[in-house]
Amino acid sequence: AVRQKLPELMKNGAVIVDVRSPAEFISGHVDGSVNIPLQQLAERAKELDPKKAILLCCASGSRSGVAISILKNKGFANVVNAGPWSNLI
Repeated sequence: AVRQKLPELMKNGAVIVDVRSPAEFISGHVDGSVNIPLQQLAERAKELDPKKAILLCCASGSRSGVAISILKNKGFANVVNAGPWSNLI
């Protein structure tokens, strides 16, 4: 399952992208994660390195699921839906 792979991906330098709103992000997030709200992801994808693994998280896993489609359409291959951000703590 994906959850078992998360610590290894993080250890190997994966970028954690939290696609929740800024207010949700401020209320709690993973240290070192980047907040790019889902609505801004398509235009801000250029801020991310397509060569790195990208772990997407949100509150439940549904927005991060949508985020995977957005990034795959932009040519990102190594994207993982980590589900709720708390999975990454």
